[in-house]
Amino acid sequence: MKKWLRRIRGAIGMGLTWAAAWFGAGLILLLVVGVGAADVPFPVFFGLLGFLAGVTFSGVLGIVEGRRRFDQMSLPRFAVWGGVAALLLSGILVLAIGLGGEILVLGPVFALAGAGCAAGSLALARMAEDRELLDASADVGEAGLTDDEARELLGGGS
Repeated sequence: MKKWLRRIRGAIGMGLTWAAAWFGAGLILLLVVGVGAADVPFPVFFGLLGFLAGVTFSGVLGIVEGRRRFDQMSLPRFAVWGGVAALLLSGILVLAIGLGGEILVLGPVFALAGAGCAAGSLALARMAEDRELLDASADVGEAGLTDDEARELLGGGS
């Protein structure tokens, strides 16, 4: 049960990370086209789509990559799975809403956005991991040797 809760928490975290990125893209679009261009504000709509894409990506990654850790995956492979997950989400949206031929427009846009978010997510995860390693190495450096260990190391022991 604990394993599933951790995976669900991870999927929600990935969804929120992607939602923030897609929210930013919606803000840029809002600045370009103006405030009254749509019924639903672009940042809110894009943020919701980003959350759904992030959760979908997390599910696809869990199914396909299974037990691999982030440090065991390559950036291009991670980006491909992000593009596949976003493409899958665009297909589901087109079928659910009934947009028909709009998949030819939405599919590539979602796939590129998903690939970019996946690559960015992996880069952020690796940066955080590197920072943790640096913090841990500072603690090791402060540990030092005792006086007896230093004498023994220098050959001046008993």
